Amino acid sequence: MNLAQFPESWQKRWQQEYSDPTAIQTAVFEPLVNKEAVVGISPTGTGKTIAYLLPLLLQVKPSQGVQLMIVTSSQELAMQVATVTRNWGQDIGLKTVSLIGGANVKRQQEKLKTRPEIVVGTPGRLVELMDSRKLKAHQIQSLVVDEVDQILGQGGEPLLLRLLKHLNRDCQLSFFSATADAVLAKIQTLTPKPVTVVDVTATDSSKGKTSHYYLKYPLRKKIDALRRILNQEEQPFLIFFNQVADLGAAEEKLLYHGLPVASLASDQGKMMRKHGLAAFREGKCSLLSTDVAARGLDIEGLSLVVNAEIPVDSASYLHRAGRVGRMGKTGSVVTIIGDHQEKDFKKLLKEANLTAEELFLYAGHFQKEDPEKTSEVGISQAGSPRKKTSDYQTTSPKKKIVKKPKKATTGKPKTKGKRRS
Repeated sequence: MNLAQFPESWQKRWQQEYSDPTAIQTAVFEPLVNKEAVVGISPTGTGKTIAYLLPLLLQVKPSQGVQLMIVTSSQELAMQVATVTRNWGQDIGLKTVSLIGGANVKRQQEKLKTRPEIVVGTPGRLVELMDSRKLKAHQIQSLVVDEVDQILGQGGEPLLLRLLKHLNRDCQLSFFSATADAVLAKIQTLTPKPVTVVDVTATDSSKGKTSHYYLKYPLRKKIDALRRILNQEEQPFLIFFNQVADLGAAEEKLLYHGLPVASLASDQGKMMRKHGLAAFREGKCSLLSTDVAARGLDIEGLSLVVNAEIPVDSASYLHRAGRVGRMGKTGSVVTIIGDHQEKDFKKLLKEANLTAEELFLYAGHFQKEDPEKTSEVGISQAGSPRKKTSDYQTTSPKKKIVKKPKKATTGKPKTKGKRRS
């Protein structure tokens, strides 16, 4: 990856936004330029979007119809990738259109009439438009499947196969994810060509430091734990749930307590999801979400992720944790577990090749040591020390004693003893 060979406009943009290329950006550049089928594997937050985007954009020619298609696992990721693609593409005279489910399909058809060179979208909507011949695929030279393991894990393989039938046989195929190694066998069935696997997980050094913790708390009081964490944290953070129903119940209770939260879930409409994510990005509230927000989303300034329960598997944990510690920054992940779930949680961590330290909630703040034994410093969102426990009020203030006024009397003296007949 020779930055000096980039167009001048790209060189200026790179200097403004980045420093040195990451391991994945360097490793996949030549294979993609040489039109190889690539599987790119790299830790979360190491610049995979730019890794596949720049070499492929260099092959796209203006005013020649759709030549590059990028498939993402969620609407939110599609919008984010489309924004990045649009920024870099317009520098060299290329147009980008996003095509996602939940949006007005007729408006999307109108946008396609502007003859964009790049389309970014979700599998269902892309297939729908190609089946109806509104999106012509005969000129597409390259296809990228971002977060491929999630798409395949959600039962998206039939959609991808339908999509691939619309493409020319010599179309270049690329697949990217932090955990794509788990679906390599399925990826091989999607393409007749041999794929070049580029895995820089062991050599990448661009990822920041992420600290992992767990908090034991009675599961029936989970909302109380979340309420206390929300009250103590100054900056918004991301809270993950496994099920949409649990997320909805938690949101209702937290809003009842007057806490600033929004939600992002698969059962919501496009506008509700968009508004919730926008409010979170703007720092107005913390965000409750399922794994919809675990893939690819880059939230500037985010330094704390809370798992309201143990994730379903190690891949889910890794992707959730990947929302912090991105591109050299630091962050913390706290998982709330029940009294008898420590064994299961540590088994999941072992599968992810991670370790976690126990935290305690005391006086409204995280503590790294049992407060009954020590007054150790706590942690902030990014893992930096807080004030000592003694600096905070640990007991509720004494209430003022207010004497109740005596009841007014009727003026008739009370008689003692029995009333005479």
